[in-house]
Amino acid sequence: MDTKLLFQDAAGFATPMLAVFAVDIATEIDADPLPALLSTSDAVTNAAAKVIASGEFKAAFGETLLLHAPNGLKAERLLLVGLGKAGSLSVNEVRRGAGVAVRAAKPRGLTQIAIIFPEDHALSDEHLDELPCLLMSRAVVEGALLADPDYDTYKTTRKETALQTLSIVAKENEKSTRAEIQDGFNEGLIIAGAQNFTRSLVNEPGNVLTPTVLGQRAAEMCAEMGLKCEVFSTEKLHELKMGAFWAVAQGSAEPPALIVMTYEPKLEKGKSPAKDAPVIGLVGKGITFDTGGISIKPADGMEKMKYDMAGAGAMIGAMRAIAQLKPKVKVISVVCSAENMPGGKAFKPGDVVTAMSGKTIEIINTDAEGRLVLADGLHYAKTLGCTHLIDAATLTGACVVALGMVNAGLFSNDDKTCEKFLDAMNISGEKFWRLPCTDDYRELINSQIADIRNTGGTRWGGAITAALFLREFVGDTPWVHLDIAGCAWNDETKPAIAKGPTGIGVRSILEWVRSYSA
Repeated sequence: MDTKLLFQDAAGFATPMLAVFAVDIATEIDADPLPALLSTSDAVTNAAAKVIASGEFKAAFGETLLLHAPNGLKAERLLLVGLGKAGSLSVNEVRRGAGVAVRAAKPRGLTQIAIIFPEDHALSDEHLDELPCLLMSRAVVEGALLADPDYDTYKTTRKETALQTLSIVAKENEKSTRAEIQDGFNEGLIIAGAQNFTRSLVNEPGNVLTPTVLGQRAAEMCAEMGLKCEVFSTEKLHELKMGAFWAVAQGSAEPPALIVMTYEPKLEKGKSPAKDAPVIGLVGKGITFDTGGISIKPADGMEKMKYDMAGAGAMIGAMRAIAQLKPKVKVISVVCSAENMPGGKAFKPGDVVTAMSGKTIEIINTDAEGRLVLADGLHYAKTLGCTHLIDAATLTGACVVALGMVNAGLFSNDDKTCEKFLDAMNISGEKFWRLPCTDDYRELINSQIADIRNTGGTRWGGAITAALFLREFVGDTPWVHLDIAGCAWNDETKPAIAKGPTGIGVRSILEWVRSYSA
């Protein structure tokens, strides 16, 4: 999509559809809605004045109203997009609102759309606290670009509904400077591009995106972005004694892929990295298809198990954005990719395997395979020098039971490290909820025959025992674990984003990494 940032009065911009945001500024709980546009253009405000006065449009979040041939505007249509109550407006509502505008254009067959940059200063301070200009600019671009794809990739009669041109129309003033708006626009292009890259990987069927192909696509991305990338397979797993990772991989005819991507920040001439400089490790679960192995899953819904590599996809996407935004911190990403299949060589319940760390694991359920590949991936990242770790995985159905499909699970062994991630969420707009990762639950993964077993053996606290299993392999290294099982895939099209892969984690992981930038 051709995405442009223009500085001019929106009233004079010719476009098939011009979108403007609106909020409800009514402050009393029982008061009738009082919509107000986030625009200082008198012509735009006048064009919408009659319908707003009618009470037909209430500015509830996601509500839209389309006006044809709006008086005083060069646009053919004016789309009002509600963002909800002014008092609770956040950057994330702006992001989602931009997505709503783009999705509204699609059923109308429009290939061009313009969005008026949200001018929060159009309202008085009593109605709305000022939002960061750069983040708002970034959010508009992110929301619009994330709303555009429709994942009908392999249909022979695909409908071409993608936008061709998106214009953001802004006016510079003392509160929203041209430089800030431009910087946010540039960041939004990079971050949305990285998240959509992740989504394109997650969308691929398992017969197309094998572990080998995932490694190839990661290597191609790294070559394009100037990152170092190494892709290994079976021989390397044996060399490193990755017994947990290999246990999962051995049941498939497809070889595994161990993908290592490295970003090195540029230092000033003559300077060396500080001895105590952090090295950030990103570890992703890359199960390109998960049958459950010998503990085979039910047939119903198994086709979605192509998205069991969404954690790996998030890490690859995050590395793409990191390469372009260039934070001043070294980052190493380790992706462990395999298929979990019930072949003749597949691992079995009751088996005991030895992880790279030397810890022995009793296999209780072969469908708890993601934590096995991550166990070796996390330990390997430590051996590569990582001082802070984060992993992402579609790990447990138990996390979906606990949090549904609104929040993803967040676990950590270090409050300070977790706080940095919570701060990153305030920028990313993604929703994670911290769950306990304490010794109270540790006895549930005790094994009689080995050091540890790979499940808690009961339904209760399954997301927690999975996190505790991973904690065994990070030791004292500050670590964050993201269980994204419930949020990596949309089962239905939503007002701001299509059905299919979401790319969750990319934005938050990126911001968490940037928080360590020197």
